[in-house]
Amino acid sequence: MLVADKNMQYALKGALSRPEALGIRPVVHEFRTHPGRDGGVRTTGPEVLAGERNRFRHALMLLDFEGCGTEMADPVALETELDHQIRTTWGDSAKTIVIAPEVDVWLWGTDNALREVLQWPLGGSIREWLEINGFAISAEGKPLRPKEAFEAMRHVHRQPRSSALYEKITNRISLQNCSDQAFLRLKEQLRVWFGPVPALPA
Repeated sequence: MLVADKNMQYALKGALSRPEALGIRPVVHEFRTHPGRDGGVRTTGPEVLAGERNRFRHALMLLDFEGCGTEMADPVALETELDHQIRTTWGDSAKTIVIAPEVDVWLWGTDNALREVLQWPLGGSIREWLEINGFAISAEGKPLRPKEAFEAMRHVHRQPRSSALYEKITNRISLQNCSDQAFLRLKEQLRVWFGPVPALPA
């Protein structure tokens, strides 16, 4: 699994530790973090994955749309283009996921999960706090600037900046109710490859 940074790696690690919530069987996996971050994944990620073809049955390549340096306006169009590149080597055994705007959008599950992980010290809703502090919230209940919102909260909960927080949050939020389109595409692909083994008849 080729990812753009440690935050992305740990967010995925937390999610993959809960295979039942994803609707898949447990999966053995390895992460590769691209030194060039999102732009590096976009430009040389297919080449990196091609070199791993003989070691793995499947491959995923993930990057944030924001910061990847593309001139394309549509993350899904970029995803389609990168899929075409990696499938010259992998066929249907590889998939690109382009997250818009960035992986931080996956952290915004229920307030309860965020309060627990961050040990949020204030009363009231975290979303209300964000709106009071100038962050717009989408119809889906997620900040339009998810990374900046998550960083702004650090001045309240005062936990050190750490990729491990991403894992702790994706360990607790609802993976079944997440409505982010990139996450839904990821979950769908994982189910195609690693769907649960049907129970044997009694």
